[in-house]
Amino acid sequence: MRQFEGRTLPHQLDDVEDQGLGFDLGTVFSRRTVLGALGLSGVGVALAACSPNSTTTAPTTTTTTTPTSEAVTAFTELKSETAGPYPGDGSNGPDVLELSGVERQDITTSIDSDTVAEGVPLTLTMNIVDMSKNNQPMEGAAVYIWHCDAPGRYSMYDSELANETYLRGVQITDKYGQVTFDTIFPGCYTGRWAHIHFEVFPDRASITDSTNNILTSQIALDETAAASVYALDVYGNSLSNLNNISLESDNVFSDGWDQQMAHLTGDATNGFIASIDIPIDPTTEQIQSMGGPGGNAPGGPDGMAPPQRP
Repeated sequence: MRQFEGRTLPHQLDDVEDQGLGFDLGTVFSRRTVLGALGLSGVGVALAACSPNSTTTAPTTTTTTTPTSEAVTAFTELKSETAGPYPGDGSNGPDVLELSGVERQDITTSIDSDTVAEGVPLTLTMNIVDMSKNNQPMEGAAVYIWHCDAPGRYSMYDSELANETYLRGVQITDKYGQVTFDTIFPGCYTGRWAHIHFEVFPDRASITDSTNNILTSQIALDETAAASVYALDVYGNSLSNLNNISLESDNVFSDGWDQQMAHLTGDATNGFIASIDIPIDPTTEQIQSMGGPGGNAPGGPDGMAPPQRP
């Protein structure tokens, strides 16, 4: 995979300067640390270094600036969404977060078995942004993701998967606020748009209690990409389920999905690369956003009522 300064590029097919604001901010703050060590304070120098037209001319005092108001206010906090009936975080029974080995990048296999979830490969990079610190990357946060398998079943809850833990895992954000998971493109079950669940915790130690999370939300996936994936036999009824739902009628995304839609590149033959910015203000209380009519209980394929969330 293509990298820049040791960081995986969220948009593998785009140039470095087209990776998005979350990636740019991580580059800025990383270079600020280096410049500080050299006695070159000033965000203007770091920003100049990110420009494709930058030169190696020595900086002068006139280049020292402060972040613009646009850079500070560019992000809107991501909406909180229901965790659904199958979080596996201990809030309604099963708890994968207490298992040794849950911290992993590849979540296509179960933790304590060799069971593999079949499907089209998907690499997901999430950029966690701390809005309370001038949109700096949130380093050291624990990100837990989970989603259904190709036929639309959730491990730990489906009767056939009660002893499986695949498609669940935790990663700790690096100094750029990034985590990357290797998984599969999730299936589409009746009443829900194709999606991925996640929770963000302030640090690794906090995952022992699901109520410690500072954001619970969901990521939406592109319709065209999903349709190409769901043409494969392993995805069962996913294509017909997708054709019977829309973002406008989905009971989670119907109140707006632009910010929750992952940026996707790739294809159903070679797999997909997805990326998304996750702006969080940990100083504010989560307010769960609920979509409009349509579909079953939020987050679950069989209409189970979701657990109560803080």
